[in-house]
Amino acid sequence: MPRMLDVSDEVRAEIGDEEADRLLAGDTAPGSYDCTSCRTPGDSEQERTSTVLFIGDETAVLAFAHATCLPSQVVQVTEEQLQGAVKSITGDSAGAPATQQDMPEQATPEQAVLGVTSGLVLIAGELHPALVVEPTTPIVRPGTTGSGDDFLPLLIEQGFMPVTELSAVPPVLHGWSVLLAMGQLHAVLQPGPNGGQPVAWWQAHQPLLVTDGWRAAANKHQQVLMFAASVGSIGRQPREDLLRDALDKAAANGRLVAAALPLTGT
Repeated sequence: MPRMLDVSDEVRAEIGDEEADRLLAGDTAPGSYDCTSCRTPGDSEQERTSTVLFIGDETAVLAFAHATCLPSQVVQVTEEQLQGAVKSITGDSAGAPATQQDMPEQATPEQAVLGVTSGLVLIAGELHPALVVEPTTPIVRPGTTGSGDDFLPLLIEQGFMPVTELSAVPPVLHGWSVLLAMGQLHAVLQPGPNGGQPVAWWQAHQPLLVTDGWRAAANKHQQVLMFAASVGSIGRQPREDLLRDALDKAAANGRLVAAALPLTGT
């Protein structure tokens, strides 16, 4: 039976016309699946379904998502991330849903470590998914030395806006995006050089789990609010109410910038 599948031109180019046609005819496509984004069941016979091709260094995995969650696309990931995704698909990976916590991850080019916290933030009576980024040490402008902290000025130059209070959703920063795939957080992407493919501004060493509520809010809004604070402004906050208090204080002290990033930029 033909499936209600969307196969983008870029996915077709990677898997070939023959395999794409077999998918569209229903020969190789699953009827039911777990959406690679929201992780809830889907049915390609009953609802529009996107084909999402994850490509690592050596292998590739074809996954499926509700068309309302993700468009059909090719997603470049590391081989380590892809192996983690395979375990997630086959159910080999264990672990409880994540709670909001500080997650120091990959070093930036300035060699500072970024702490990334996920949480839900209430703005104008509505919950929004948020990422709060805070370096563990001051970040100086590339090519300079000294003890200053240029983290926020560098982000403002990229289009992030200073925040004095959390009363409104910040403007969308086009070209940047948050990659949420396989139901997990993979990376924050920024525009590539000379208008090329987006590149990772921050990338998890391994995909990070987020709560069901955070993921549902991200899929609802199709964007994630990213708040960046200067070193020492937020700290480790075990609960969302304490995280909000820290954000409010950082904003009031002029130590917070923000932008709304589309959910996927690939």
